[in-house]
Amino acid sequence: MADRLTLEIATPTRLVVAETVDEIVIPGSQGYFGVLPGHAAFLTTLGIGELMYRIGRDESSLAVAKGFAEVRNDKVIVLADTAERQEEIDRVRAERARDRAERRLSGRSDEEVDYLRALEALARALARLLTAGRAR
Repeated sequence: MADRLTLEIATPTRLVVAETVDEIVIPGSQGYFGVLPGHAAFLTTLGIGELMYRIGRDESSLAVAKGFAEVRNDKVIVLADTAERQEEIDRVRAERARDRAERRLSGRSDEEVDYLRALEALARALARLLTAGRAR
């Protein structure tokens, strides 16, 4: 059994992370789950949230949304629709997206509301704000 994990995080347009890590916490569609070396193999769908990985004492976070995660042979591959590092997140834009989604969900919008889309937009904005707010 290896004492570390290989982590790859990719979107349809780029490879975001390729690192050897000690621990990973991933937002699954059914809730967050952690992966340590020697974890059982499985495949799952991603939810929307903050993905965290640790190398030694250093933690890094990304805001991710939708996709798949595969764990096998001490390797974790995350294929996400979107994945943004802390420094890539525009906090003001994320705050505007959160406010817009909250307005739609509260019924204070004049337009017809697709509630599922508004909930997902709110979740994405909150994940971005949480990730952007982490101490660097």
